[in-house]
Amino acid sequence: MADKPRRNDPCHCGSGQKYKNCCIEKDNTSIISGLGVVGLVLMVVLGLWFLSSALSSGGESPDCPAGQTWSESHQHCH
Repeated sequence: MADKPRRNDPCHCGSGQKYKNCCIEKDNTSIISGLGVVGLVLMVVLGLWFLSSALSSGGESPDCPAGQTWSESHQHCH
C-alpha cells in the first residue's frame, strides 16, 4: 500500500505539479463527502427509528395507577 503523498511531493496524477497545487483538494473532498454520506444515512436511520417508536406507542393506553383510567382527549390518566 502506497503512502499518502505529502503536500510538497510531486502529484500522483502525473501533472508535474506539487500535490498541494493539484489534487489535494479533490482527495480531501472525497473523504469529507464519504463522511457526509455516512452521517446522512445515520440520521435517516435514527429518524425512522424514532418515527416507528412514536407510531408504535399510538393507539394503546398506557398503564395508569389503580383506580384511574386513560383519557384520550387529555392524553393522561384521570
